[in-house]
Amino acid sequence: MPRFRDALSGPGLAAIAEFKRRSPSVGDLRPGADPARLAAEFEQEGAAAVSILVDERFAGSVADLRAARASTELPLLAKGFFSEERKLVELEDAGADAVLLLLRDVEDRRAATLMECAARLGLDVLVEAHDAGELERAIALGADPIGINARDLSTFSIDRRSQLELVARAPHDRTIVAESAIASRAQGAAAELAGADAILVGSSLMRAPEPATKLAELVSRPLVKVCGLTREEDVAVAVDAGADLCGFILVEESPRRASSVLPVPDEVLSVAVFVGDPEEVCSDLVQLYPREDGKVRGRDAVLLRDGEEVAQVVDLPWRERDPTHLERARATEGRLVLAGGLGPENVREAIEAVRPWAVDASSSLERAPGIKDHERVRAFVAAAR
Repeated sequence: MPRFRDALSGPGLAAIAEFKRRSPSVGDLRPGADPARLAAEFEQEGAAAVSILVDERFAGSVADLRAARASTELPLLAKGFFSEERKLVELEDAGADAVLLLLRDVEDRRAATLMECAARLGLDVLVEAHDAGELERAIALGADPIGINARDLSTFSIDRRSQLELVARAPHDRTIVAESAIASRAQGAAAELAGADAILVGSSLMRAPEPATKLAELVSRPLVKVCGLTREEDVAVAVDAGADLCGFILVEESPRRASSVLPVPDEVLSVAVFVGDPEEVCSDLVQLYPREDGKVRGRDAVLLRDGEEVAQVVDLPWRERDPTHLERARATEGRLVLAGGLGPENVREAIEAVRPWAVDASSSLERAPGIKDHERVRAFVAAAR
């Protein structure tokens, strides 16, 4: 059976699916939920590990941990508010592979003692931080993995932006888990691009009609980008269709030039597209093409987060075709965004041939430059997803 940390350290974004019947912040989620059944379903749908709330404030117990252990081979994280070694012994006996340690609740000497006890028991420890000070403490304690929670457990308020900043600041040689406030593929991708190895998802799963189906949706790839958006009504259609990224071309020469990065809902990421030198704009990501004489843009681009490259965009030359396009894409290492000539008719075939991290379409989804054909947008997103 893989250890908890090892299960989170593979390629791509791992997911810890959390079982809890209620949450102090929102109340009941799924009062009659069966941990054995859901743990088995989470395993089937691609979870890397399962988190079990064993605290009565979440309507949980150690019996839930035992039930999950009997139904899945996945590593199990026992979550609660632990400060005594004897509790760790009980959890290990009940089948836990890892335990949660909240730095909010323990000072450093006690945290170190608990981590040493866990190591003797063969347990991994997910050390959780929710602000910069706690992250520094976790690093100094040698914690690995480190959880970074978007939710302040004192006020229950959510601050995803601060969470992502902390994820980006965390050491790259540690396994980083982004916790809370993830309800869409794009929100998971935002954590991934900031540097998270895994996400921990609870409330959005337990609220869903089929929790395991929701988990499969969150971890599925490729993401879908609809680019060349110039109107709010087209953004609304793309989002309603299920697009994960909305692209806005801020290039004077482009027939799809947008006046600005238009607003997008929290469950979607905005992408500002530039040629040559990017400008300071309010967007989640930047897609940057090189300049090429006589053309609106050069061929391929990079996807940037806060100025750092997080993916490569393999595209077609401006208004040209290339029969080696998919071969070039297949040969690209790392995170790949496939663009160029994609539409509802061919995107599925391209995905099967290349297995990209994301697909990107623009002009093929239009009825006029910069004006989207809503039916083609819906058809493209449906085919890609």
